[in-house]
Amino acid sequence: MAPAPSFQHSADAARRLARALISTAKPARVWTPAHEQTLRVHLLALHCPPLSPCFISAIIDPHLLSHGPVAAGLFHWASLQPGFSHSPLSFHSVIKSLSLSRHSRSLLPLLRLAKSQLVPLLPASYHLAISILLNSNKVIEAFDLIDRVDGVPDELYNSVLSGLSANGSLDLARKLFVKMLERRVRFNDSGFGVFVKRMCIDVGLGGVLGFVDEVRRRDCVINGSVMAALIVDGLCRAGRIEEAWRALEQLREREWKPDFIAYRIVSEAFRLVGRVEEAGRILKQKRKFGVSPRAKDYGDFVLVLISERRIQEAKEMGEAIVTGDFPIDDDVLNALLRSVSVVDPDSAVLFCKYMIEKERFPSTTLLNNLSKNLCKNEKVDEMLGILGDLSAKSYFSGVERYNMMLSFLCKVGKVREAYDVLKEMKKKQFSPDVCSYNLLMEACCREDLLRPAKKLWDEMFANGCSPNSQTYSILISKFCEIGNVEEARHLYHHMLAREITLDNTIIGSIIKMLSQEHLFDEAIDIFNKLIEQDISLAGSVLSILVISFCNQGNFDAVLSVMHRLPFVFEDSDSHVILLKNLTDAGKLKMAIEHIQWVRCNSPFKLEKICAKLIASLSTSPNPDIVLQLLQEMHVRGLISHGTSLTNLIKGDVLSASSHT
Repeated sequence: MAPAPSFQHSADAARRLARALISTAKPARVWTPAHEQTLRVHLLALHCPPLSPCFISAIIDPHLLSHGPVAAGLFHWASLQPGFSHSPLSFHSVIKSLSLSRHSRSLLPLLRLAKSQLVPLLPASYHLAISILLNSNKVIEAFDLIDRVDGVPDELYNSVLSGLSANGSLDLARKLFVKMLERRVRFNDSGFGVFVKRMCIDVGLGGVLGFVDEVRRRDCVINGSVMAALIVDGLCRAGRIEEAWRALEQLREREWKPDFIAYRIVSEAFRLVGRVEEAGRILKQKRKFGVSPRAKDYGDFVLVLISERRIQEAKEMGEAIVTGDFPIDDDVLNALLRSVSVVDPDSAVLFCKYMIEKERFPSTTLLNNLSKNLCKNEKVDEMLGILGDLSAKSYFSGVERYNMMLSFLCKVGKVREAYDVLKEMKKKQFSPDVCSYNLLMEACCREDLLRPAKKLWDEMFANGCSPNSQTYSILISKFCEIGNVEEARHLYHHMLAREITLDNTIIGSIIKMLSQEHLFDEAIDIFNKLIEQDISLAGSVLSILVISFCNQGNFDAVLSVMHRLPFVFEDSDSHVILLKNLTDAGKLKMAIEHIQWVRCNSPFKLEKICAKLIASLSTSPNPDIVLQLLQEMHVRGLISHGTSLTNLIKGDVLSASSHT
């Protein structure tokens, strides 16, 4: 059945307004006065529905869900309108938007606003809010919220329980455990497993068995063998190795059968403290009572831990599996390597070496990420060891894999070794590709080895390997950096002749260099040709030209360029940069004349320029310069009284002047 006309009309209006808000400021990272002006224009238009919570919700969901700052800005703007009150639906839409963005900081103020306005939030809103807090590692806040809300899904309870436990908030975790028992929440492996393992240090075996008995009395689907491994591991890490040994029998009696992994954890704990005889007896018990671990059960558990960001717990379980040489699937190993390399490079090296030993090689993407994290943590030797192990296993059997090794060696400045890799590639008849040459060429330029870099350039052509835009960017940027105008110019024209796509790094470097050499006409000529070829790219380098010319004091040339720009050019940032530089250089009159020119020729841009000048007051290292310009504009009537920004500008200028 077709929707009612009024509903369809409202939906169309919501879509149009959302599109207008998104296009008002790109990228839409903040809410600006320009967004408010867009709202006013659309809301005053004929056939636009009146402002209501339902209409706000329809704009945000689904159209602004992926534009968190704009959604939040719209929501708060509506809150300030006379006679407007939000509803549970409009609150839900903005919370839903927050759940899809990284702007979680505004969630708690939003919840406080709902409470102060006595708006009864939907249960789904609370569930989303708890998930947002968990993803932001605000576990205590999630606990506070879940404690006040009914009807929360069991999975969320378990996620908060594991989060509190992993976070070390054991008193709160215990309170939540009791609350879950009272509310008949069903425990799962990740929630109860992380909780019971972390509680080992506080309550020992007796307390832990009490928790186990409570859960066993409930109708919960719990993997007893995995829980047994977690419990004995927790006891061993707490130094309670005798209790861990006793736990094996106690858990077996409760039909949570410890498997080989659990027995090995306890045996290793005794061996590490020199109690070899007991370690041997535990291994005998393993052969008599233990059961084979199920790789799928452990793999699924580790993947759940990773998905819930319980990386430490996933890492510890992974280490128990790998050091005992127990079965583990490749997808689990890859997930462990991917997540652990960021927080614990040593453990990541352990997983990587295990994979290499078993000839279950990680992907080149994973190895590249691991090398980056090892470099960041100054563990170059460890990565060199991994490369050696890979080489011993004949891993390097293609250009992509060799490029991974080249990337690492070049990153750590081992240029000579990288050259040896290039020679090895040729010897094995793996022709280096443009990526190979770019990596080594960039390393040479970084180390100021220009002659070898040029030789690599010649070698590329000799081997039939065509350079790409990155190749040109590497060399042109270096020549510009050292002021070698002729070489940079030659490569730039060579690039144009080969019709290689330009990028803003290359153009920006050329313009900066020409400005420093006072070759302004040539820089302007390049920029003007760029406008004809790619107006979007020209827009991205305009600010570089403005800054470069202003740094050299050539304001007349900048003004000449700005006054000849096409009408559709988005250049408000460059106008702001120019105005600040003019005022800073004591050329206030010239700045005012430029503002007058903008008002006469592009009046629609003036409001945006003013808004950006005002916004820069709080972030500028020298706000007095901006303030001086704004005051002069206000005195001369250049801030239009007809615009929506007038009061804001007046307020900022006058309030700022009262503090100077």
